[in-house]
Amino acid sequence: MRRTVLAFAGAALVAALPARIVAQQPVARGLVPPAAATTATEPSQVAQGRYLAILGDCEGCHDRPGGAPFAGGLPLPTPFGTIYSVNITPDRETGIGAWTADDFWNAMHRGVRADGAKLYPAFPYPYFTHATRAESDALFAYLRTLPPVSYRPPPNKLPFPLNIRFLVSIWNALYFKADPAPTTGPTRGQHIVQGLGHCGGCHTPKTFLAADKTGHELEGGDIDNWAAPALNADVRTGLGAWSTPEVAEFLKTGRNVHANGSASMADVIVHSTSKMTDADLAAVGDYLRAHPDHAAATAAPPPDPKVMAAGEAIYVDECAACHAVDGKAAPTYFPPLPGAAVTQSRDPTTVIRFILSGTQTVATDARPTPLSMPSFGWKLDDAQVAAVATYVRNSWGNAAPVVSASAVAKLRRKVAAKPVQKPSASI
Repeated sequence: MRRTVLAFAGAALVAALPARIVAQQPVARGLVPPAAATTATEPSQVAQGRYLAILGDCEGCHDRPGGAPFAGGLPLPTPFGTIYSVNITPDRETGIGAWTADDFWNAMHRGVRADGAKLYPAFPYPYFTHATRAESDALFAYLRTLPPVSYRPPPNKLPFPLNIRFLVSIWNALYFKADPAPTTGPTRGQHIVQGLGHCGGCHTPKTFLAADKTGHELEGGDIDNWAAPALNADVRTGLGAWSTPEVAEFLKTGRNVHANGSASMADVIVHSTSKMTDADLAAVGDYLRAHPDHAAATAAPPPDPKVMAAGEAIYVDECAACHAVDGKAAPTYFPPLPGAAVTQSRDPTTVIRFILSGTQTVATDARPTPLSMPSFGWKLDDAQVAAVATYVRNSWGNAAPVVSASAVAKLRRKVAAKPVQKPSASI
Protein backbone atom coordinates (compact mmCIF):
# COMPACT_ATOMS: atom_id res chain seq x y z
CA MET A 1 0.00 0.00 0.00
CA ARG A 2 1.86 2.82 -0.91
CA ARG A 3 2.49 5.89 -2.79
CA THR A 4 0.73 8.51 -5.25
CA VAL A 5 1.78 11.46 -7.26
CA LEU A 6 -0.58 13.05 -9.67
CA ALA A 7 -1.22 16.43 -11.01
CA PHE A 8 -3.67 18.51 -12.88
CA ALA A 9 -3.91 19.59 -16.48
CA GLY A 10 -5.43 22.26 -18.62
CA ALA A 11 -6.58 25.18 -16.54
CA ALA A 12 -4.81 23.67 -13.61
CA LEU A 13 -5.05 20.67 -11.42
CA VAL A 14 -2.82 18.29 -9.65
CA ALA A 15 -3.90 14.82 -8.78
CA ALA A 16 -2.01 12.34 -6.74
CA LEU A 17 -0.27 9.27 -8.06
CA PRO A 18 1.39 7.23 -5.31
CA ALA A 19 4.65 8.68 -4.43
CA ARG A 20 6.01 5.27 -4.09
CA ILE A 21 5.79 4.95 -7.81
CA VAL A 22 9.47 5.78 -7.76
CA ALA A 23 10.96 2.45 -8.79
CA GLN A 24 13.99 2.27 -6.51
CA GLN A 25 15.32 -0.72 -4.65
CA PRO A 26 15.28 -0.24 -0.86
CA VAL A 27 18.87 -1.45 -0.58
CA ALA A 28 19.93 1.37 -2.86
CA ARG A 29 18.05 3.90 -0.78
CA GLY A 30 20.38 3.29 2.15
CA LEU A 31 17.72 4.33 4.64
CA VAL A 32 17.05 3.12 8.15
CA PRO A 33 13.36 2.34 8.78
CA PRO A 34 11.76 3.41 12.06
CA ALA A 35 12.43 1.03 14.91
CA ALA A 36 9.60 -1.45 15.24
CA ALA A 37 10.04 -1.87 18.98
CA THR A 38 9.02 0.80 21.43
CA THR A 39 10.77 1.70 24.63
CA ALA A 40 9.34 0.88 28.02
CA THR A 41 8.83 4.57 28.78
CA GLU A 42 7.25 5.52 25.44
CA PRO A 43 3.71 6.91 25.88
CA SER A 44 0.97 4.76 24.37
CA GLN A 45 -0.10 7.55 21.99
CA VAL A 46 3.45 7.82 20.60
CA ALA A 47 3.69 4.04 20.27
CA GLN A 48 0.44 4.04 18.33
CA GLY A 49 1.71 6.84 16.12
CA ARG A 50 4.94 4.96 15.44
CA TYR A 51 2.89 2.03 14.13
CA LEU A 52 0.57 4.29 12.13
CA ALA A 53 3.62 5.76 10.39
CA ILE A 54 4.43 2.22 9.31
CA LEU A 55 0.87 1.61 8.07
CA GLY A 56 1.05 4.84 6.07
CA ASP A 57 4.51 4.06 4.65
CA CYS A 58 5.60 7.56 5.60
CA GLU A 59 9.28 6.80 5.09
CA GLY A 60 8.61 5.46 1.61
CA CYS A 61 7.93 9.03 0.48
CA HIS A 62 9.63 11.24 3.05
CA ASP A 63 13.11 9.67 2.94
CA ARG A 64 15.54 10.57 0.20
CA PRO A 65 18.72 8.65 -0.64
CA GLY A 66 21.39 9.62 1.85
CA GLY A 67 19.08 11.90 3.80
CA ALA A 68 17.83 11.77 7.37
CA PRO A 69 14.61 9.80 7.98
CA PHE A 70 11.44 11.80 7.40
CA ALA A 71 13.36 14.88 6.21
CA GLY A 72 11.82 14.77 2.73
CA GLY A 73 13.39 15.70 -0.56
CA LEU A 74 12.51 12.51 -2.44
CA PRO A 75 11.63 13.41 -6.06
CA LEU A 76 8.19 12.13 -7.00
CA PRO A 77 7.87 12.03 -10.78
CA THR A 78 4.41 12.76 -12.16
CA PRO A 79 3.05 13.06 -15.71
CA PHE A 80 3.15 16.83 -15.21
CA GLY A 81 6.48 17.42 -13.49
CA THR A 82 8.40 16.54 -10.34
CA ILE A 83 7.17 17.12 -6.80
CA TYR A 84 9.55 16.79 -3.84
CA SER A 85 8.33 15.30 -0.58
CA VAL A 86 8.37 17.67 2.38
CA ASN A 87 10.28 17.60 5.65
CA ILE A 88 8.01 16.18 8.39
CA THR A 89 10.55 16.24 11.22
CA PRO A 90 9.85 18.70 14.07
CA ASP A 91 12.27 21.34 12.81
CA ARG A 92 10.50 24.66 13.31
CA GLU A 93 11.87 26.39 10.21
CA THR A 94 11.89 23.68 7.55
CA GLY A 95 9.69 20.95 9.01
CA ILE A 96 6.45 20.77 11.01
CA GLY A 97 7.87 21.82 14.37
CA ALA A 98 5.70 24.95 14.47
CA TRP A 99 2.54 23.03 13.57
CA THR A 100 -0.21 22.19 16.04
CA ALA A 101 -2.23 18.99 16.19
CA ASP A 102 -5.05 20.90 14.48
CA ASP A 103 -2.69 21.93 11.67
CA PHE A 104 -1.67 18.32 11.15
CA TRP A 105 -5.31 17.18 11.18
CA ASN A 106 -6.18 19.73 8.52
CA ALA A 107 -3.36 18.43 6.34
CA MET A 108 -4.41 14.81 6.78
CA HIS A 109 -8.14 15.39 6.61
CA ARG A 110 -8.53 18.32 4.19
CA GLY A 111 -5.24 18.63 2.32
CA VAL A 112 -4.41 22.09 3.73
CA ARG A 113 -1.02 23.25 5.07
CA ALA A 114 -0.57 25.12 8.33
CA ASP A 115 -0.32 28.39 6.41
CA GLY A 116 -3.63 27.71 4.67
CA ALA A 117 -2.13 26.79 1.28
CA LYS A 118 -3.45 23.76 -0.56
CA LEU A 119 -1.33 20.62 -0.52
CA TYR A 120 -0.72 18.86 -3.80
CA PRO A 121 -2.37 15.43 -3.81
CA ALA A 122 1.09 13.91 -4.12
CA PHE A 123 0.40 13.84 -0.39
CA PRO A 124 -2.48 11.34 -0.55
CA TYR A 125 -4.99 13.17 1.62
CA PRO A 126 -7.90 11.71 -0.41
CA TYR A 127 -7.01 8.50 1.44
CA PHE A 128 -5.70 9.97 4.68
CA THR A 129 -8.99 11.79 5.20
CA HIS A 130 -10.35 8.42 6.37
CA ALA A 131 -7.97 8.34 9.34
CA THR A 132 -9.68 9.22 12.60
CA ARG A 133 -8.80 12.29 14.65
CA ALA A 134 -7.29 10.02 17.31
CA GLU A 135 -5.07 8.40 14.69
CA SER A 136 -4.02 11.78 13.30
CA ASP A 137 -3.12 13.02 16.77
CA ALA A 138 -1.15 9.86 17.52
CA LEU A 139 0.81 10.10 14.27
CA PHE A 140 1.56 13.76 14.99
CA ALA A 141 2.68 12.90 18.52
CA TYR A 142 5.13 10.34 17.13
CA LEU A 143 6.53 12.70 14.50
CA ARG A 144 7.11 15.26 17.25
CA THR A 145 9.49 12.81 18.95
CA LEU A 146 11.79 12.55 15.91
CA PRO A 147 15.11 14.42 15.86
CA PRO A 148 14.53 17.79 14.13
CA VAL A 149 16.37 18.05 10.83
CA SER A 150 17.05 21.40 9.19
CA TYR A 151 16.53 20.62 5.52
CA ARG A 152 14.51 22.36 2.84
CA PRO A 153 13.65 20.20 -0.20
CA PRO A 154 14.22 21.61 -3.70
CA PRO A 155 11.38 23.58 -5.31
CA ASN A 156 8.82 21.52 -7.18
CA LYS A 157 9.35 21.38 -10.93
CA LEU A 158 5.86 22.04 -12.24
CA PRO A 159 5.15 24.20 -15.29
CA PHE A 160 2.86 27.20 -15.19
CA PRO A 161 -0.02 27.18 -14.27
CA LEU A 162 0.37 23.89 -12.43
CA ASN A 163 2.74 25.57 -9.98
CA ILE A 164 -0.11 27.71 -8.61
CA ARG A 165 -1.30 25.92 -5.49
CA PHE A 166 -4.64 27.68 -5.40
CA LEU A 167 -5.64 25.82 -8.54
CA VAL A 168 -5.60 22.56 -6.58
CA SER A 169 -9.00 23.78 -5.38
CA ILE A 170 -10.36 22.94 -8.82
CA TRP A 171 -9.11 19.37 -8.58
CA ASN A 172 -10.49 19.10 -5.05
CA ALA A 173 -13.90 20.32 -6.21
CA LEU A 174 -13.95 17.67 -8.92
CA TYR A 175 -12.47 14.69 -7.11
CA PHE A 176 -12.08 15.16 -3.36
CA LYS A 177 -14.53 15.13 -0.48
CA ALA A 178 -13.30 15.04 3.10
CA ASP A 179 -14.67 12.18 5.17
CA PRO A 180 -17.17 13.91 7.49
CA ALA A 181 -16.86 11.35 10.28
CA PRO A 182 -13.99 8.88 9.80
CA THR A 183 -14.17 5.69 11.84
CA THR A 184 -12.12 2.52 12.16
CA GLY A 185 -14.89 0.46 10.54
CA PRO A 186 -16.55 -1.37 9.00
CA THR A 187 -13.57 -3.75 9.00
CA ARG A 188 -9.96 -3.31 9.98
CA GLY A 189 -8.78 -4.39 6.53
CA GLN A 190 -10.94 -1.85 4.73
CA HIS A 191 -9.85 0.91 7.09
CA ILE A 192 -6.19 0.23 6.37
CA VAL A 193 -6.55 -0.23 2.60
CA GLN A 194 -8.80 2.78 2.02
CA GLY A 195 -7.08 4.95 4.62
CA LEU A 196 -3.46 5.16 5.72
CA GLY A 197 -2.42 2.22 3.55
CA HIS A 198 -3.66 4.11 0.43
CA CYS A 199 -3.31 0.98 -1.71
CA GLY A 200 -5.50 2.48 -4.42
CA GLY A 201 -2.95 5.22 -4.97
CA CYS A 202 -1.04 2.72 -7.11
CA HIS A 203 -3.54 -0.06 -7.72
CA THR A 204 -6.54 1.94 -8.96
CA PRO A 205 -6.74 3.24 -12.57
CA LYS A 206 -6.69 7.01 -13.01
CA THR A 207 -8.55 9.58 -15.08
CA PHE A 208 -6.67 11.88 -17.46
CA LEU A 209 -6.43 14.28 -14.51
CA ALA A 210 -4.91 11.50 -12.40
CA ALA A 211 -7.83 11.03 -10.04
CA ASP A 212 -9.06 7.57 -9.08
CA LYS A 213 -11.65 6.22 -11.53
CA THR A 214 -14.89 5.90 -9.62
CA GLY A 215 -16.21 2.36 -9.57
CA HIS A 216 -12.88 0.79 -10.51
CA GLU A 217 -11.14 0.69 -7.14
CA LEU A 218 -8.17 -1.68 -6.91
CA GLU A 219 -8.49 -2.91 -10.52
CA GLY A 220 -4.85 -2.10 -11.29
CA GLY A 221 -3.05 1.09 -12.23
CA ASP A 222 -0.34 2.51 -14.46
CA ILE A 223 2.44 3.86 -12.24
CA ASP A 224 5.67 5.38 -13.53
CA ASN A 225 6.04 2.86 -16.35
CA TRP A 226 4.95 -0.07 -14.19
CA ALA A 227 1.55 -1.76 -14.20
CA ALA A 228 0.36 -2.23 -10.62
CA PRO A 229 -1.75 -5.41 -10.62
CA ALA A 230 -5.36 -5.69 -9.53
CA LEU A 231 -5.99 -6.29 -5.83
CA ASN A 232 -9.40 -7.93 -5.93
CA ALA A 233 -11.22 -11.24 -6.18
CA ASP A 234 -10.42 -11.85 -9.86
CA VAL A 235 -8.91 -15.34 -10.07
CA ARG A 236 -6.87 -14.65 -13.18
CA THR A 237 -5.59 -11.08 -12.75
CA GLY A 238 -6.20 -10.41 -9.06
CA LEU A 239 -5.87 -12.23 -5.74
CA GLY A 240 -8.75 -14.66 -6.14
CA ALA A 241 -6.38 -17.64 -6.38
CA TRP A 242 -4.47 -16.60 -3.24
CA SER A 243 -5.43 -17.51 0.31
CA THR A 244 -5.41 -14.93 3.09
CA PRO A 245 -2.26 -16.47 4.64
CA GLU A 246 -0.57 -16.26 1.23
CA VAL A 247 -1.42 -12.56 0.92
CA ALA A 248 -0.05 -12.00 4.42
CA GLU A 249 3.11 -13.98 3.64
CA PHE A 250 3.79 -11.91 0.52
CA LEU A 251 3.34 -8.62 2.39
CA LYS A 252 5.43 -9.79 5.36
CA THR A 253 8.32 -11.54 3.55
CA GLY A 254 8.17 -10.22 -0.01
CA ARG A 255 7.46 -13.68 -1.45
CA ASN A 256 4.99 -16.54 -1.52
CA VAL A 257 4.25 -19.50 -3.79
CA HIS A 258 2.62 -17.18 -6.34
CA ALA A 259 4.89 -14.16 -6.67
CA ASN A 260 7.99 -12.24 -5.61
CA GLY A 261 7.86 -8.56 -4.62
CA SER A 262 10.09 -6.13 -6.49
CA ALA A 263 10.20 -2.78 -8.31
CA SER A 264 7.97 -0.09 -6.76
CA MET A 265 6.42 -2.58 -4.33
CA ALA A 266 9.82 -3.18 -2.74
CA ASP A 267 9.76 0.09 -0.79
CA VAL A 268 6.26 -0.64 0.46
CA ILE A 269 7.29 -4.04 1.75
CA VAL A 270 10.52 -2.81 3.38
CA HIS A 271 9.15 0.30 5.09
CA SER A 272 5.55 -0.76 5.69
CA THR A 273 4.00 -4.19 5.23
CA SER A 274 6.93 -6.26 6.52
CA LYS A 275 6.56 -4.40 9.84
CA MET A 276 2.79 -4.71 10.18
CA THR A 277 1.21 -7.06 12.71
CA ASP A 278 0.05 -10.48 11.59
CA ALA A 279 -3.51 -9.58 12.51
CA ASP A 280 -3.47 -6.47 10.30
CA LEU A 281 -1.91 -8.37 7.41
CA ALA A 282 -4.65 -10.99 7.66
CA ALA A 283 -7.31 -8.27 7.78
CA VAL A 284 -5.88 -6.68 4.65
CA GLY A 285 -5.76 -10.05 2.93
CA ASP A 286 -9.39 -10.80 3.79
CA TYR A 287 -10.54 -7.43 2.48
CA LEU A 288 -8.57 -7.52 -0.78
CA ARG A 289 -9.55 -11.09 -1.63
CA ALA A 290 -13.21 -10.24 -1.20
CA HIS A 291 -13.06 -6.99 -3.14
CA PRO A 292 -15.18 -7.36 -6.30
CA ASP A 293 -13.84 -6.89 -9.82
CA HIS A 294 -16.02 -4.54 -11.85
CA ALA A 295 -13.89 -4.55 -14.97
CA ALA A 296 -15.70 -5.90 -18.00
CA ALA A 297 -14.34 -9.29 -19.01
CA THR A 298 -13.27 -9.36 -22.64
CA ALA A 299 -12.00 -12.38 -24.53
CA ALA A 300 -8.62 -11.67 -26.07
CA PRO A 301 -8.12 -12.94 -29.64
CA PRO A 302 -5.77 -15.92 -29.82
CA PRO A 303 -2.15 -15.08 -30.58
CA ASP A 304 -0.58 -15.84 -33.94
CA PRO A 305 0.87 -19.39 -33.86
CA LYS A 306 4.05 -18.12 -35.52
CA VAL A 307 4.52 -15.56 -32.76
CA MET A 308 3.91 -18.24 -30.12
CA ALA A 309 6.48 -20.52 -31.74
CA ALA A 310 9.06 -17.73 -31.86
CA GLY A 311 8.29 -16.82 -28.26
CA GLU A 312 8.62 -20.42 -27.12
CA ALA A 313 12.05 -20.74 -28.73
CA ILE A 314 13.26 -17.59 -26.97
CA TYR A 315 11.74 -18.73 -23.67
CA VAL A 316 13.48 -22.11 -23.79
CA ASP A 317 16.81 -20.48 -24.59
CA GLU A 318 16.68 -17.53 -22.19
CA CYS A 319 14.10 -18.17 -19.45
CA ALA A 320 13.68 -21.89 -18.79
CA ALA A 321 16.86 -22.19 -16.70
CA CYS A 322 15.13 -20.31 -13.87
CA HIS A 323 11.42 -20.57 -14.68
CA ALA A 324 11.55 -24.18 -16.01
CA VAL A 325 10.24 -25.35 -19.36
CA ASP A 326 6.75 -25.77 -17.90
CA GLY A 327 6.91 -22.32 -16.25
CA LYS A 328 6.44 -23.73 -12.75
CA ALA A 329 9.90 -22.61 -11.57
CA ALA A 330 10.76 -22.93 -7.86
CA PRO A 331 8.08 -21.10 -5.83
CA THR A 332 9.39 -18.66 -3.16
CA TYR A 333 12.65 -18.55 -5.13
CA PHE A 334 11.75 -18.02 -8.77
CA PRO A 335 8.08 -17.16 -9.27
CA PRO A 336 5.94 -19.57 -11.29
CA LEU A 337 4.35 -18.20 -14.47
CA PRO A 338 1.23 -20.38 -14.91
CA GLY A 339 -1.73 -18.57 -13.37
CA ALA A 340 0.37 -15.56 -12.30
CA ALA A 341 -1.69 -12.39 -11.99
CA VAL A 342 1.08 -10.08 -13.20
CA THR A 343 1.72 -12.32 -16.19
CA GLN A 344 -1.96 -12.23 -17.18
CA SER A 345 -2.63 -8.61 -16.37
CA ARG A 346 -4.64 -6.69 -18.93
CA ASP A 347 -1.75 -4.25 -19.08
CA PRO A 348 1.49 -6.02 -20.11
CA THR A 349 3.77 -3.16 -19.03
CA THR A 350 5.32 -4.93 -16.05
CA VAL A 351 6.01 -8.14 -17.97
CA ILE A 352 7.65 -6.15 -20.77
CA ARG A 353 9.72 -4.12 -18.33
CA PHE A 354 10.93 -7.18 -16.45
CA ILE A 355 12.20 -8.58 -19.74
CA LEU A 356 13.74 -5.30 -20.86
CA SER A 357 15.30 -4.13 -17.60
CA GLY A 358 15.36 -7.10 -15.27
CA THR A 359 14.40 -6.83 -11.62
CA GLN A 360 15.46 -7.80 -8.10
CA THR A 361 13.33 -9.43 -5.43
CA VAL A 362 13.03 -7.35 -2.28
CA ALA A 363 15.14 -8.41 0.72
CA THR A 364 13.36 -8.65 4.08
CA ASP A 365 14.27 -9.92 7.53
CA ALA A 366 12.36 -13.12 6.82
CA ARG A 367 13.99 -13.59 3.39
CA PRO A 368 17.20 -11.57 3.45
CA THR A 369 18.72 -12.86 0.20
CA PRO A 370 17.52 -10.96 -2.88
CA LEU A 371 17.15 -12.82 -6.16
CA SER A 372 17.71 -11.14 -9.49
CA MET A 373 16.36 -11.46 -13.00
CA PRO A 374 18.83 -10.14 -15.58
CA SER A 375 17.99 -7.61 -18.26
CA PHE A 376 17.38 -8.89 -21.78
CA GLY A 377 16.79 -5.49 -23.35
CA TRP A 378 20.36 -5.43 -24.66
CA LYS A 379 19.94 -8.83 -26.27
CA LEU A 380 16.39 -9.06 -27.63
CA ASP A 381 14.86 -6.69 -30.15
CA ASP A 382 11.32 -5.34 -29.85
CA ALA A 383 9.70 -8.13 -31.86
CA GLN A 384 11.52 -10.80 -29.82
CA VAL A 385 10.50 -9.24 -26.50
CA ALA A 386 6.90 -9.03 -27.74
CA ALA A 387 6.98 -12.66 -28.84
CA VAL A 388 8.30 -14.09 -25.57
CA ALA A 389 5.97 -11.85 -23.53
CA THR A 390 3.01 -13.03 -25.61
CA TYR A 391 4.14 -16.64 -25.16
CA VAL A 392 4.29 -16.55 -21.34
CA ARG A 393 0.97 -14.67 -21.21
CA ASN A 394 -0.77 -17.37 -23.26
CA SER A 395 0.85 -20.67 -22.25
CA TRP A 396 0.16 -23.23 -19.50
CA GLY A 397 -3.47 -22.13 -19.23
CA ASN A 398 -2.69 -18.40 -19.17
CA ALA A 399 -4.77 -16.06 -21.32
CA ALA A 400 -4.02 -12.38 -21.93
CA PRO A 401 -3.90 -9.89 -24.82
CA VAL A 402 -0.95 -10.20 -27.20
CA VAL A 403 1.98 -7.85 -26.84
CA SER A 404 2.96 -5.75 -29.84
CA ALA A 405 6.46 -4.78 -30.89
CA SER A 406 5.36 -1.14 -30.91
CA ALA A 407 4.36 -1.38 -27.23
CA VAL A 408 7.80 -2.76 -26.43
CA ALA A 409 9.51 0.00 -28.43
CA LYS A 410 7.49 2.67 -26.64
CA LEU A 411 8.35 1.34 -23.19
CA ARG A 412 11.97 0.82 -24.15
CA ARG A 413 12.28 4.51 -24.96
CA LYS A 414 10.69 5.49 -21.65
CA VAL A 415 12.88 3.33 -19.43
CA ALA A 416 16.03 3.83 -21.52
CA ALA A 417 16.68 0.14 -21.96
CA LYS A 418 19.48 -0.31 -24.43
CA PRO A 419 18.27 -1.37 -27.87
CA VAL A 420 19.79 -4.38 -29.55
CA GLN A 421 22.91 -3.57 -31.51
CA LYS A 422 22.62 -5.40 -34.80
CA PRO A 423 26.02 -6.52 -36.16
CA SER A 424 27.05 -4.64 -39.25
CA ALA A 425 27.72 -6.53 -42.43
CA SER A 426 31.37 -7.31 -42.93
CA ILE A 427 33.10 -6.31 -46.15
